Amino acid sequence: MATNGAAGNISQFRLDNGLRVVTAPAATGQVAALNLWYGVGSRHEVPGRTGFAHLFEHLMFQGSGNVAKGEHFDAVERLGGDINASTSTDRTNYYETVPEHALDLVLWLEADRLATLRDGMTQEVLDNQRDVVKNERRQRYDNVPYGTAFERILALGYPEGHPYHHPTIGSMADLDAADLDYVLSFHERHYGPDNLVVTVVSNLEPGDVRDRVERYFGGIPAREVVAEAPDATLEGLIGGPLRETVTEKVPAPAVFLGYRVGNYGSRDFDVMHLASAVLGQGQGSRLYRRLVVERGLASDDGGGAADLLPFRYAPSLMLVSMIAREGVSGDELEAAILEEVQGLADGISEEELERARAVLERDHLQSISTPGGLADALGSCTQLFDDPELVHTWPQRWSEISTDEVVAAAKRLLGEDNLLVVRFEPEAKTGSTPVEA
Repeated sequence: MATNGAAGNISQFRLDNGLRVVTAPAATGQVAALNLWYGVGSRHEVPGRTGFAHLFEHLMFQGSGNVAKGEHFDAVERLGGDINASTSTDRTNYYETVPEHALDLVLWLEADRLATLRDGMTQEVLDNQRDVVKNERRQRYDNVPYGTAFERILALGYPEGHPYHHPTIGSMADLDAADLDYVLSFHERHYGPDNLVVTVVSNLEPGDVRDRVERYFGGIPAREVVAEAPDATLEGLIGGPLRETVTEKVPAPAVFLGYRVGNYGSRDFDVMHLASAVLGQGQGSRLYRRLVVERGLASDDGGGAADLLPFRYAPSLMLVSMIAREGVSGDELEAAILEEVQGLADGISEEELERARAVLERDHLQSISTPGGLADALGSCTQLFDDPELVHTWPQRWSEISTDEVVAAAKRLLGEDNLLVVRFEPEAKTGSTPVEA
């Protein structure tokens, strides 16, 4: 028997096997957005076994007991639908947006790979997708300028063995060491209906959606062994500054700063989210106006120089990054950025805070303006906070934060005792002809 709870236009149900179902009406008719949030991400990995959550994002499209390799993608794309997946520290997410009449098809496809993926898993499939992920790492991290900045900042900010110490992509060595038995056990321990939120945004009645989800997922048993995430407890400031300088073939010096802030969902996080918008989100931000426009120290990357990495189960990370313009040294750029960061503790204006609220609210409303975006946000709030209604509360939360609260948080969190620095410096040019005196 499913249980039901509804508030406003959002309905919630829980099936007997633990699966949570969330429904909401679509702003546009004749489409259905299906979104699945599994409560497994890179924070569930252990040293020596990194990259497995992301590897599974790929393996889940390689066939299951009743679906051949590639057929899941083909079935959705033939309908003109949208399909993809993503992995983060705290979850793995699979989603499709299809014509409403195809909702049963995608529910069946998702239920089949949840229930029978291990039936179709072979060493050949594992080897193939391991190579795909390793190539992705080369393209996104190892062989692009500044590509390892995020990985290096995480390693500085979170101790060895901490679940947020490594990026979701994992290491080459760990991917090479992946074996079929461990892959099968990873799916068994993490992929179960009791670790899943299924969200459907459509114009179907909530009870109709519940019945469809029950039809396809209701017979899948809950996990027999529930995997536990490693302890993410982390107290206090970084104790820094902690620093790493990297000399590589990069076009210009670059500065990446990090600060530990509150867990995602906390008021501290909300306060520092506003602080990051004042500092470095958009062309009206301090970093853009002062370092790009007025002083000409940093390159123009469109105004996005500061943001928060939202970690749910440990302190999140505020990141500030800029690339130097020609002729500007890394030292000069770093000093200028730190001056602006530390300037937040000296005060911000109400006008700046209003602009920051508007930036965050615009981005949030845009993110939930489509059926797929709304389904993703509802799944996020349900999986991480067990409360889909939170999707509509962020603007109100930001409106309740004052300039004094932002300044106080900046004084507490944006000092040298909470600072991470990763600097990239270009390799010295060789082969030039020396100039005679």
